[in-house]
Amino acid sequence: MGVCLLRAQRAKLRAKRNPARTAVPLFAPTDFLIPPDLIHVCAGGQTPVPHAQGAALARYALDKSTGPAGRARMDAEVDRLRARLAAFWSVATPDIGLVSSVAEGMSMLVESLDWREGDNVVLDAHEYPSIALPMAMRRGVTLRHVPIMDADAVAAAVDARTRMVAASAASYFDASRPDLAPLRAAADRVGALLVVDYTQASGWLPVEAGIADFAFAACYKWMLGGTGLAIAYWNRARQPGWAPATAGWYSVADDASNEYRSAPPLRPDANRFTRGNPAHLPAYALQAAMDLHESLPRGAMQAHVQGLTTALLARLDQAGIPSITPPDPARHGASVCIAHPRASRIVAAMAERNVLTWNGRGRIRISFHGYNDLSQIDPIMGALTAALAD
Repeated sequence: MGVCLLRAQRAKLRAKRNPARTAVPLFAPTDFLIPPDLIHVCAGGQTPVPHAQGAALARYALDKSTGPAGRARMDAEVDRLRARLAAFWSVATPDIGLVSSVAEGMSMLVESLDWREGDNVVLDAHEYPSIALPMAMRRGVTLRHVPIMDADAVAAAVDARTRMVAASAASYFDASRPDLAPLRAAADRVGALLVVDYTQASGWLPVEAGIADFAFAACYKWMLGGTGLAIAYWNRARQPGWAPATAGWYSVADDASNEYRSAPPLRPDANRFTRGNPAHLPAYALQAAMDLHESLPRGAMQAHVQGLTTALLARLDQAGIPSITPPDPARHGASVCIAHPRASRIVAAMAERNVLTWNGRGRIRISFHGYNDLSQIDPIMGALTAALAD
């Protein structure tokens, strides 16, 4: 594509943007642990902590300290959280489970499948390690790397030995956002699973998880939770017979025998993902975060953060600073990524100028959330251009 045509397309996208959507933050920055002189734009790495989580953690401490009655409240908190997450992802509560991380959930799924020599998995070369590595560790399984944004390439890559198409709803690497519908169609054509990682999407993008057979998301980024808890979705309508290869006391049915001379019956719902105690402490923290998410109309966060990404992309274009993030909001997430050989030094230099961004894989990643607003674009650009000139 010619430079002039690309610039014309970007200008057209800028014209469609409504600046009023992003002029004020959706969340008060003072409701988070963000110093008043700091611009926090690294939600793609991890988000600041909402002050409300302090009260939630104090409530957990009290419940944990009050014996069996407190334990019943802790378990009820997990059940309530699962129901809220199910509504947030537009699925049924029994289909939502909790794991410690995306890596754990994906590993449980991979270990449960009957892999055979010559099987293959189709995914992007830049897929996140938590999704790719569990399959890369399986002997005899081939990872077929295709540009996941190219639906035709995905359709051409699948065959009778494809067991899975795996994709991130938004890429951690360049913030690209594939259309999941043709990936679903490609998987269905050969009887493969579609597995989606919503880590870089859940919290700003309205999620319709039912398109996937299985889906996961970490909760310490846009979800505003902490580490130690991730969402695991099992589409029981599409995969009714799924069972993990291993179990623990929590993942078996309540009436299971305690002799365990044979495999006991598992819980009938996605609680079978949780082998031991649920992560009660981060569950309480995520409850406070869900209060924030549910205070907004569905789609408001997407409009807000993508108004900021398109504004920043326009400014980068004007300054002649290339980005690897697709300019079309329909094809990018809540981040803007800039590839640079001095990325780590530039990120550190921007932090010295009170702008927190993220580094990794040789790119500067600038990620927006509800506590950001349009007035921060100028200081972000100022810190970036100064750091590039250092």
